[in-house]
Amino acid sequence: MLSPIHNLTAADNQLVVVGGTGADCIEDPGCVNRLHPDIPMAARAVPGQTILFHTRDARDVIGAAAQQGEEPDTLSGDFSRVHPITGPVHIVGAEAGDVLKVTINSIDSGSYAWSTGGSSGFIPDLVDGQSMVIWRLNREYAETDDIPGIRIPNASFPGVITTLPGANEHRRMLEREQALADAGGRVSLPMSEGADPVALCGPRGPASEECLRTIPPREHGGNMDIRYLKAGVSVYLPCFIDGCGLAIGDLHYAQGDGEVSGTAIEMSADVWVTTEILRDGPDLSRGPHYEGSSQLLEIPSRRFYAVTGIPVKDSGAVPSYMEYLNSDVIAGLENLSNDINLAARNAIEGIVDYISTTYGYTRQQAYVIASVAVDIRISQLVDAPNVGVTALLPLDIFIGE
Repeated sequence: MLSPIHNLTAADNQLVVVGGTGADCIEDPGCVNRLHPDIPMAARAVPGQTILFHTRDARDVIGAAAQQGEEPDTLSGDFSRVHPITGPVHIVGAEAGDVLKVTINSIDSGSYAWSTGGSSGFIPDLVDGQSMVIWRLNREYAETDDIPGIRIPNASFPGVITTLPGANEHRRMLEREQALADAGGRVSLPMSEGADPVALCGPRGPASEECLRTIPPREHGGNMDIRYLKAGVSVYLPCFIDGCGLAIGDLHYAQGDGEVSGTAIEMSADVWVTTEILRDGPDLSRGPHYEGSSQLLEIPSRRFYAVTGIPVKDSGAVPSYMEYLNSDVIAGLENLSNDINLAARNAIEGIVDYISTTYGYTRQQAYVIASVAVDIRISQLVDAPNVGVTALLPLDIFIGE
């Protein structure tokens, strides 16, 4: 049972431990995989108190870090259970309207992780079929028999770090995402199957059609997938409800900017954080802020190779992300004005071709390498119509012949 608020003070420095029990998230009282203002808190912590989150991998298939035994041969997962997140934690004294400063102090990975590549992610038609990669992890690097000859340096961070939406924010998010879906846009609408907490968000729960999926990030944070949120970084999140409802999950051992195949090196991990309440914090109405050492912005390599992209295409082609617009104009153009998505696609396709032809990997393998190691960076946004994107490949990851 949770301690009442009046029994907790700033002097209490006892570690608050959340999650990590049960076979999966649904069996774990410290885990959820949906977002809703009425989700009950799993624990309480005062500002300054260290919180340990025992997190689970994005598909909830390899168990918490302490539960992992032998290396798995293969993995499957129910997409309805993406993403399990540990929490939420009530931050004592925080009120709706405050800003919560969350400092990531330490991350310890599990023993194994996974990545997928193929007809998913940013460019669904880049390669045919699907592939699964199983990684072995240590404190320095990840390696796999599925893509021999590479080692990916440890750059662990949480893909999901979030607070809970308030009632008004929750309603607006539901309405705008439903409107986008009705227009044919790509949206992950509420799904009661596989939802946790079951009592609230499951098929018979009172909010079965209202619990937000954790797939996209929103104003409260969520699945931001920012690789710079490593140990030592502080993240500023809005409090939309009293207590904020802090939750963390979807840990990545490493990821390139873009996570282009749809996954990073997906792992379970233990995450230690501390919090601070700001009564007059920054304006987070369009998304969270974060700060840290500039060293975290560097690529983990002494040398690199880069491919650039601009928004040009074949006549008659319609990019998949634009199909819902039903435009008669797009297909006839060979150049789209200021289209950063198309520029990024061209850069990614170029770097996948380079990895495949230079190092002998299949396009499936090259797509996964691009997702876990290649940084997609905006070069410029002003030189209309051709904005620029660069795909940056760190060469030190290749250790084979």
